[in-house]
Amino acid sequence: MPEYKAPIRDIKFVMQELLDCETHYQNLGYQDASIEMIDAILAEASKFTEQVIAPLNQIGDEQGCTWKDGAVTTPDGFKDAYQQYVDGGWPTLSQAEEFGGQGLPHSLNTTIGELLSSANHSFAMYPGLSHGALATLEAHGTDEQKQTFMPNLVEGRWTGTMCLTEPHCGTDLGMLRTKAEPNEDGSYSLTGTKIFISAGEHDLSENIIHIVIARLPGAPEGSKGISLFVVPKLAINEDGSVGENNGVSCGSIEHKMGINANATCVINFDGAKGYLIGAPNRGLHCMFTFMNAARLGVANEGVAAAEASFQGALAYAKDRLQMRSLSGVKNPDGPADAIIVHPDVRRMLLTQKSIAEGGRALNGYLSQLVDICHAEKDPEVRAVAESKLALLTPIAKAFLTETGLECTSHGVQVFGGHGFIKEWGMEQLMRDTKISCLYEGTTGVQALDLLARKVLGTQGEILKPFAQDITEFCQRNAADADMAEFIKPVMAYAAQLQEITGAVGKKAMANADEIGAASVDYLMFSGYFTLAYFWGQMAEKALEKLKASDDDKDFYQAKIKTARFYFQRILPRAQGHASCLANGADSMMALTEDEFAF
Repeated sequence: MPEYKAPIRDIKFVMQELLDCETHYQNLGYQDASIEMIDAILAEASKFTEQVIAPLNQIGDEQGCTWKDGAVTTPDGFKDAYQQYVDGGWPTLSQAEEFGGQGLPHSLNTTIGELLSSANHSFAMYPGLSHGALATLEAHGTDEQKQTFMPNLVEGRWTGTMCLTEPHCGTDLGMLRTKAEPNEDGSYSLTGTKIFISAGEHDLSENIIHIVIARLPGAPEGSKGISLFVVPKLAINEDGSVGENNGVSCGSIEHKMGINANATCVINFDGAKGYLIGAPNRGLHCMFTFMNAARLGVANEGVAAAEASFQGALAYAKDRLQMRSLSGVKNPDGPADAIIVHPDVRRMLLTQKSIAEGGRALNGYLSQLVDICHAEKDPEVRAVAESKLALLTPIAKAFLTETGLECTSHGVQVFGGHGFIKEWGMEQLMRDTKISCLYEGTTGVQALDLLARKVLGTQGEILKPFAQDITEFCQRNAADADMAEFIKPVMAYAAQLQEITGAVGKKAMANADEIGAASVDYLMFSGYFTLAYFWGQMAEKALEKLKASDDDKDFYQAKIKTARFYFQRILPRAQGHASCLANGADSMMALTEDEFAF
C-alpha cells in the first residue's frame, strides 16, 4: 500500500504564494487566519491524515461495511478514527462561530478535505457530506432549524446526507415519488425510498440528518414540484437529545466497485417526520446549495486521487529495476536501471504530477471564490465571484475527476503487473476514484450544465469575468521573454474557445442535438485550457521567486519544468476535442436504435 505523505510544500505554494491567502483572508475579515495559524493547522492535519486515516484505507477496502437488520457497521478502526476527527475539532474548522464553529475560511477546510480524501477516500466521505447539509441549512433553514440541527452537525456528533435519487429516476429528479404529507404541528410526514445514499447509515455518529427532496400534495409535475426537507434518523426531543427512530431505516447497502468502506445505502422513509426547508416547490433551488458544495468537494477528490496515485507510482519508479536506459547505463552497480529513467514512465509520472498540482491550484482558487461569496461585503464583488464559480464548478468537477481517474490508471501502469495486484493498493485507488466521475452529476451532466445552461444560456456573458482575468494575466506578462512559451498558447486557446463557443451556438440554433453532441468535448477543451492558465500563473510565480533569490531553487525549477511538460504534452489534447466539436452531431445520431445491434 502506498505510504501517503501530505504534499505540504506544494499546498503552501498554492495557498501562500500563488493565491496570497494571507492578504485574501485579511481583506475578508478572517483576522485569525494568519500564516502561523495556517501552518500549524496544516502540520496537525498532515499528522492526522498520515498516521490515523491513511493506515485504515486498505483494511477498509478489504472489510467493507456490513449490514444487519438495518444497522451498518463500518470497518475496524473507523469509529475510533472518526472520534479522533471530532475530538481534534476538524468538523468545526470553517463553520460559523454562533453554532460552535471556529469561523475560519472555507478555503482552509478545502485543503484539509484534499488530505483526507488522498489518505482515505471512503473515510473522507462520512464527514464530507455534513458540510453540504450545513451549507443548505445555513442558507435556507429557519432560525429554529438552525438551532436544532447545526450545533451538533458542526461538532460532528451528528452527520448529514443528501437524499435525491430514487430507484426509477437517476438524474431526472422531476420523476421522484417520495411524498410529504403535512402534519397538524407544521411538520411533514415523508414516505418513499431513496437509493445511492452515501453515508446514509453507519455507526460513527449519534444521529444522521437527511436532507431530502419530496413532493407535496398537489405539487406541480416535474422539477417545479420539488420541495426540500430536513429529516433526522432519530427523533429529537425538546431538550435536544435524541429519541426513538423517526421512521427512517436502511433497507440495504450496495456492493460496489470501490469506496467499499463507505456505506452506500437504500434509505426508506416510512412516515418519517421532517421539516420544510425554504418555500414549497422551491426545493431544487435550495438543493443546489448542497449540490454545488458537493461538486466542488468531488473536484477535490479528483486532485486527491491524482496525488495519491502519483506518490505511489513515484516511489515505485525510483526503486524498481527494469532494463537499461536507451541513452546509456544509469545504475552501473545494479543489474538494471530504475524505471524512472524510461521516457514513457516519466510521461505517466509527469501527467500525474501536472494534473495533481494544476488541479490543486484550480481548486484553491475556487475555494477562495467561495470565501468571497461567504464573507465579502461588497455585493458587486460577490456577484463576480458567484459568476466565476458558476462557470468553473462544472469544469472542475468533471475535468478533474476524469483526469484524476486517468492518473490512477497511470499509477497501475507504472507498477506493471504488480499494479493489478491488490496488496500494492494502486488498483484500489482506481476503483475508488471512478465514482467521482459519476456522483453529484456525471461528466455528461456537468458538460450540459456548462454549455447549455451556463454558456449558451447566458449568450456567453458568463465567460466574460474569467476571460478578463486571463487577458490581464497575458497582458501583464506580454513583454517577459521567459513567459512567452506559456503566454502565447494561453492567448491562442482563449481565442479558439471563443470561436468554438460561437460555432456551437450557431449550430444549436438549427439542431438542438448539437449541444449534447458538443458538450463533453467542449468541457474537456475548457478544462485543459483552464489548467493551462493556472500552470501559466504558477510558472510566473516560480520565475519571480527564482529571480529574487536562490531559496528553494530546486522546487521552483521543478515547477517551471512541470509547467513546460503540461503545455507541450497535455494541453495539445484539447485540439482533439476541438476537432470532434467541429465534426458536429451527424455521426452520433445517424444510427437508428435497431442499427446499434449490427
